[in-house]
Amino acid sequence: MVTPRGIVPATVHIEGGRITHVGELDETSPGANVVDAGDLIIMPGLVDTHVHVNEPGRMDWEGFETATRAAAAGGVTTLLDMPLNSIPATTSVAALRAKTDAAQGQTWVDVGFIGGLVPGNALTLGDLARAGVRAFKCFLVPSGVPEFPHVTEPDLREAMPVLAQLGLPLMVHAELPEVIEAATIEATAGDPVKYATYLGSRPASAEHEAVAFVIELAEVTGARVHIVHVSSARTAQMVTSARARGVRITTETCPHYLWFDAERIPDGATEYKCAPPIRGCDERDGLWSALSSGALQMVVSDHSPCPPILKRRDVGDFFVAWGGIASLQLGPAVVWTAMRDRGLPIDRLVEWMSAAPAVLAGLETRKGAIAPGCDADLVLFDPDRAFEVRADLLLHRHAVTPYLGASLRGTVEATYVRGVRAYDRRTGPADTPPGQLLLPSPP
Repeated sequence: MVTPRGIVPATVHIEGGRITHVGELDETSPGANVVDAGDLIIMPGLVDTHVHVNEPGRMDWEGFETATRAAAAGGVTTLLDMPLNSIPATTSVAALRAKTDAAQGQTWVDVGFIGGLVPGNALTLGDLARAGVRAFKCFLVPSGVPEFPHVTEPDLREAMPVLAQLGLPLMVHAELPEVIEAATIEATAGDPVKYATYLGSRPASAEHEAVAFVIELAEVTGARVHIVHVSSARTAQMVTSARARGVRITTETCPHYLWFDAERIPDGATEYKCAPPIRGCDERDGLWSALSSGALQMVVSDHSPCPPILKRRDVGDFFVAWGGIASLQLGPAVVWTAMRDRGLPIDRLVEWMSAAPAVLAGLETRKGAIAPGCDADLVLFDPDRAFEVRADLLLHRHAVTPYLGASLRGTVEATYVRGVRAYDRRTGPADTPPGQLLLPSPP
């Protein structure tokens, strides 16, 4: 069992969906319903703070039922839903209510919500916070959907003091548009089917300059900021220096940046397209070093699915294909397989994929650890079982992912949400969804 005091043989005692006690291996209560995990590892459920569920409005892309069933199959017991790609986007209390109404009764894991920061809604952020969002998200570049416009410096200077007072993190898609625009003009002279052309259109400098800009604003306003989907190791170094000066800033990366590298992405393989792009093997190895040192704090999916036609494999044009990678079900296996090759212990996976995201979401007293008082969110994990990623194994709405055919190790054998089994590898998701919405109790 992976606990805050280390990897130990133990029993976990559960009452009313909460952990009451973590005892010695042979410590059981008379009359208790005992589940013996045998040789499996028991981990706290993963907390994925970066998931695009897309409901309401784009259920042909994904939805709460399919996303949360896939999450449970991937050992994720808590997810935060991103505010964009649904219609309406979660930029007002009314939009949040539309989303929570859509989610009611069809979540196999616990679900929290992220509000959107867009031009003109700075004065309503407090209303969204009181309604229960756990963070806010903004883009510094066009988001790809018209209902979620990107913010500029005046928007941030208005909103970040408000966020500093609210105490909630601002999750930033950090790429500087001016750098991308200049690089894209140059890149369009190349072949749009070649991955190298797309990679050249979104250079790492766009991320670096955007992060420097966000750090400057966070230092001035005192706002808490979080850089999403870091693709370059230099970003982690910049953030480490800022943290040493007292800037309230954290970072995440994603499994696809830790697994793939640009050198091995075939031309026309638009299922690999995401933004920022997957970079070279040197950047990938640098991200692993940053995770190992603590310069990067967490790994989350950025699950961003779409219908197959939007990936435009028919033409293989990276510039017209939708950018996003579907991986919600595969995170622990991808990360663990790569960790094994690097000799890293499984408690680091729990640190990156359970504990640190729980803190970001303000859920550290309930989620991300096997400890008394926490929700009984548990994963039974076989670290040695190998499998090949096949379309028929995937539970999200569309089996479009660059991981198809990958050989991985580490299977989720069972997932429990507040002590209730949500998923079993042999029988699939539970018949009745045990998830709850993480919202304030009504007065």
